[in-house]
Amino acid sequence: MERVMDFSNAFSRYEALVDQVGQVFTKVSSEFSEEVKCKAGCDDCCHALFDLTFVEALYIKEKFDELYNGKARYEITERASTVDRGLAKMKKEAYKRHEAGTPDDAIIEAISKMRVRCPLLGEEGKCLMYEYRPIACRVYGIPTSAAGKGHTCGLSGFNEGKAYPTLNMDLVYNRLYKISGDLVREIDSRFTQMGSVLVPLSMALLTDYNEEYLGVEVKA
Repeated sequence: MERVMDFSNAFSRYEALVDQVGQVFTKVSSEFSEEVKCKAGCDDCCHALFDLTFVEALYIKEKFDELYNGKARYEITERASTVDRGLAKMKKEAYKRHEAGTPDDAIIEAISKMRVRCPLLGEEGKCLMYEYRPIACRVYGIPTSAAGKGHTCGLSGFNEGKAYPTLNMDLVYNRLYKISGDLVREIDSRFTQMGSVLVPLSMALLTDYNEEYLGVEVKA
C-alpha cells in the first residue's frame, strides 16, 4: 500500500526562506540599480553550475510534475538527461585531477568558470519554471559570500575591492540544510544523512522521489 508523504511543512518553511531572500535581492537591487544588471532576456545565471539541497530538489520536482506532461515534459527531461551525463563526466574528470595532485581550489575555480545550459532555459531565453526557481538563481545578480569568499555576477557593475551589502550564503544554506534534515526525520527515512546531500537540478528533474528512493517504509 502506497504511503502518502506530506512535505507541506518543509515546503512552507522553504517558501518563507525564499521570500526573505527575495526581499534582500529587491532591497540591494533597488539601492544599487546601476550595478545590478538583471533584466528580461539576460540568461547568464542559467549557465552557472550549482547544486540543490534536498528540500529544493523535492520542491522543484513536485512543481515540475504539476506543470509539465506530454511533449513539453519529454523535451525538458531529454535536456536534463543530456546535462546530467555531461555533469557526471565533468565530475569524473575533476576527481582524476584531484587524484593527480591538482589543488582543490584550482579544480573548483576551473569548474566555476564552466558554462552549462540549464534544462529549464526555454528556447526564447526564459526560465520555464521562473516562479519556482532555486534560491541560487534568485540571488545571482547581487553580491554574495560563501566560505569567506565574495561572489557576484560577471555582468554586474559591482567593483572588486569596494564594500557592498552582501548576502551570506553560508547562513542561507544552513537554513536549507536544517529544513532538509528536519524533513528527513519527519518522513522517518532510513537514509538519515539524506538531508545533507546536494544534487544538480538536472538530476532532481529526472529523479522519482518515491518511497523506495526516500528510504521510507511502506506498511500494508
